[in-house]
Amino acid sequence: MLKEFRQFILRGNLVDLAVAVVVGTAFTALINSLVKSLITPLIAAVFGKHDFSNLLFTINGSRFLYGDFINALITFLTVSAVMLFLVIKPMNSLLERFKPEPKVDQETHECPECLSDIPVAAKRCAFCTTELAAA
Repeated sequence: MLKEFRQFILRGNLVDLAVAVVVGTAFTALINSLVKSLITPLIAAVFGKHDFSNLLFTINGSRFLYGDFINALITFLTVSAVMLFLVIKPMNSLLERFKPEPKVDQETHECPECLSDIPVAAKRCAFCTTELAAA
């Protein structure tokens, strides 16, 4: 049982996930700080309100803290924008640049081993390096 648990813990997926959670937590703290110290004061300069967490309204003694929601919404939008422009777009351009694709007018067929599309004239699969029979 201990051996199975050790194998489970040392699996690549689980370690990658744990690292992602830790980095994500640190990244969230960084973005919260960015919103609190830079974005919120910028909004305050335009709209005149410097701290949204004190915004609330009361109905029959119940307090609705919509200012905290506004702060969380600003943080979410900032995290989303940072992820889009600093992570997703650069990764997409890298993948697009290095992804081997056949020319549009070039005929392809499937590799019998890995099922990748490869040119008809190829003698070896570029993905799995399987030798192919002559076309």
